[in-house]
Amino acid sequence: MLKGLAITPPVLGRISIGKVVEKNGKRLPEKDDQFTLTSQVQNRDGWLLHPLNEELRNGQGGKLRSIPMRLLFNEPDLNFRADYTLFDRNTARPLCVGNGETCKRLTKDGIQSLPCPSPDGCSLAQGNACKPYGRLNVVIGDDDPLGSFVFHTTGFNSIRTLAARLQYFSAISGNRLACLPLELRLRGKSTRQSHGTPIFYVDITIRSGLSLEEALIEAQHTDEARLSAGFDQPALDRAARQGLNNGAFEDSGDDTGIVEEFFPATEDQPSNTEPQSQLGEPAKPSLAQKLESQAMRHNGKPSVQ
Repeated sequence: MLKGLAITPPVLGRISIGKVVEKNGKRLPEKDDQFTLTSQVQNRDGWLLHPLNEELRNGQGGKLRSIPMRLLFNEPDLNFRADYTLFDRNTARPLCVGNGETCKRLTKDGIQSLPCPSPDGCSLAQGNACKPYGRLNVVIGDDDPLGSFVFHTTGFNSIRTLAARLQYFSAISGNRLACLPLELRLRGKSTRQSHGTPIFYVDITIRSGLSLEEALIEAQHTDEARLSAGFDQPALDRAARQGLNNGAFEDSGDDTGIVEEFFPATEDQPSNTEPQSQLGEPAKPSLAQKLESQAMRHNGKPSVQ
């Protein structure tokens, strides 16, 4: 296994509740009120739809708001990983990933472990540069038992709800999370910040048509059938954790759509390729300069991107 390369669950496609659109010459994220399943191929018009997208949509009146699925692993944090993440918007590579206590940050001397004060208390996180960022892998359909669709989110409601559901379902099923018949569901709510308009977040529930008791019985039967067939779920979980721990950062610069969709540049965050503002005034410190300053405060050594 190549050291320094995080081995993530195999991905067949993406699950999104929004897209990137062009407005006034800028590409900006736009939220949606339904799921969309796409392939991993992107063209000038956006991500190409996955064949399952139309198949699942047909039975729901055109609006895809629930997706039957199951999970790959019994351990909740293998199915759903969430961190505070700061990306370089030019390269789409992560620069700093933390959990609110410690972080791994790219510096001149390589990856270093430093204190993580969370975005609210970090000077590098000003202007939403660093956000809570979650990745959920789920299995949809029966074609590939180890292939998954990935849902990316920076929404507090989705992250909080998904983390809670996975912990609860794991507890009540006797650590049979991968055997439960589940459903990905889109929910709406209004908040003070949304000014009365609905916002949408993702939840996990027992699959439609089943009671909790029926789902638990099915999970027990599935677990017993897998054991008799030689399916070693604990070994699969161990292999997944070893693969994820093999690299400092789970994400690479390959998926530029993540930064474009979830970490778009704002007017008060000029690209570090622009040396001056339109008014001829010096630009604000670049992300690389902020990282260098922060690292020097911690260990007296400069850092670079």
